[in-house]
Amino acid sequence: MGLIMESQAALIVFAGRAGDRNNRAMAGSRVLGRALGAATGLVEHVVGSPEPALATAWPAELEAARAGLTELQGAIEAALRQARRPIGAIGRCAAALATLPVIARARPDAMVVWFDAHGDSNLPENSPTGYLGGMVLTGAAGCWRTGLGDELDLSNVVLVGSRDLDDYERQLIEEGVIRLIAPGPDLGARLQKALQGRPAYIHIDCDVLEPGIVPFELPVSGGLTLADLSEACAALSEGEVVGLEIAEYEASWADGAPGDPNQLVAALAPLLTVLTT
Repeated sequence: MGLIMESQAALIVFAGRAGDRNNRAMAGSRVLGRALGAATGLVEHVVGSPEPALATAWPAELEAARAGLTELQGAIEAALRQARRPIGAIGRCAAALATLPVIARARPDAMVVWFDAHGDSNLPENSPTGYLGGMVLTGAAGCWRTGLGDELDLSNVVLVGSRDLDDYERQLIEEGVIRLIAPGPDLGARLQKALQGRPAYIHIDCDVLEPGIVPFELPVSGGLTLADLSEACAALSEGEVVGLEIAEYEASWADGAPGDPNQLVAALAPLLTVLTT
């Protein structure tokens, strides 16, 4: 049953490419968007158009995605001007190169709570793979030039559930530039302690979950269960939630079997409730 109420939220679905190595997340954002719409009663605002994945080096990926990401920025900016909190199904993590600078400009007081199996904090010169999605946080912070904004302060980032980290990402954590909340007991309480009452903009990469729950590209064992995610969402919902974005949900498994986003959306219910009321 949907949440029937006058909403203060905007449901934004990004259907374009953003560093994709396959086409499943572009389709997945539409599937997830429909499930989010059914759960909240919100009408989807779809931006960007799916195009074939390039699976190439990051500079070409960024330029190929730029028009769609610029459109995504415009949609987020419009929602904030209307005092509506964004709920995004954004396809790949790299789409956050567009969203995070906008949020940081509008709400510099907000923490970015980044649920992800990976650190997404490499630089072009030290990335082991050159994958655009692995350089999102540093790009949004201006550590390398994206042309999409650089307002994010890395000291406002909290990684959650990250367990597959590259050397430079570990260095940032060890030096206290970025905080890490590892998987494990009392996740909600540890999140609340890290935020210290500050507002939160929440990014959830589906690969933060244990593999096999929903389809995503880069499985890493030792992830969160849906119960863990629900606990974290409930804890976050006790404070101010600026917005939410979900990335890396793929429409189907690698063998072609369709995915089902409904359990994932159910785990997000505490956040969806506070965002839409």
